[in-house]
Amino acid sequence: MRFEFATATQIVFGAGTRAEVGKLVRPWGQRALIVTGQSTARAEPLCETLRVAGVTAECFPVAGEPAVADIQRGVARAREFGAEMLLGFGGGGAIDAAKAIAGLLTNPGDPLDYLEVVGAGKPLTCPALPWLAIPTTAGTGAEVTRNAVLSVPERNVKVSLRSPHLLARIALVDPELTLDLPPSLTASTGFDALTQLLEAYVCSRTNPMTDALCAAGLPRVAGALPRAFCDGHDLAARTDMALASLWSGIALANAGLGAVHGFAGAIGGRFSAPHGAVCAALLAPVMAANLGALRARAPQHPSLARYGDVARWLTGRAEATADDGVVWVAAQHAAMALPKLAALGVAASDFAEVMAQAQQASSMKANPVVLTADELTAVLAAA
Repeated sequence: MRFEFATATQIVFGAGTRAEVGKLVRPWGQRALIVTGQSTARAEPLCETLRVAGVTAECFPVAGEPAVADIQRGVARAREFGAEMLLGFGGGGAIDAAKAIAGLLTNPGDPLDYLEVVGAGKPLTCPALPWLAIPTTAGTGAEVTRNAVLSVPERNVKVSLRSPHLLARIALVDPELTLDLPPSLTASTGFDALTQLLEAYVCSRTNPMTDALCAAGLPRVAGALPRAFCDGHDLAARTDMALASLWSGIALANAGLGAVHGFAGAIGGRFSAPHGAVCAALLAPVMAANLGALRARAPQHPSLARYGDVARWLTGRAEATADDGVVWVAAQHAAMALPKLAALGVAASDFAEVMAQAQQASSMKANPVVLTADELTAVLAAA
């Protein structure tokens, strides 16, 4: 057995830990560019915390999920500002943008020189500018991943800028920052964490360390996500979701994902659809397709037993079967009123192009079984 494992240099977790950010980054310098979501208002207390620590901060907003042009603008602004460090503060989009900007500040050229699939795919050779991640949602785990997902609008795709050099120096996870998330965002981001833990556990690149995180994370999500959805100020539920999201990021970065994320990258590049909502719509159909394909073509495959583990963790029932896991996921999707793909703009006429792009995605290559064109079509139709 051989595997590798890498994550952020330092992880700081706990309620109220955002107050420690000044002392954590002060050794890096005195000028910080904070990459935020569309609104910078939530970052004002962070700016004040940094100011008290002697660090001058400026916010750089990125609306929605970052595109190549956002990274180019961010690199230019960081240089003008004289940034000595970056902070990513927000959801996965803001954190991925900070990650990419930090990497491109120290490696010459354009993002397309380094992007997978549609770019040159060159490796980053120099460590990124020091950066710290502070997630304000519980879902993507972007604070501990080595890839930044960027949209390339002219190609209608989302692809990754990927390198060990992009791992954060510090990931600071404060569950209190998620207390004001609305139910819809709680559900979609929470389903992203659920999907990442599940796919990392059943994929073709599992290893014992990520297995342990998935085995601990999946039952936490099962218990905490419905509670956080119903009561956003349930700090214990929010803490469990923040921890599960963190573990999901570590797991996907060190194992792999699967067909849900293979499809999600293709759909996210073509439609203005939230990533978590896309994953939520796809998860139960992909689970059902994988189970059918494994039973038909690889009945001894270890992932079949793993789907049984997943079902028992999600349902809390020792006698649960793999199919019960599919039922549980579908029921939660319905209970949280999450949209189907049609409501996100995907039509049957889009299936062929979505499938073609998804089959090229790196995530699809880690799916536990190769799905046929008919099986992929059936997934999209069911989703």
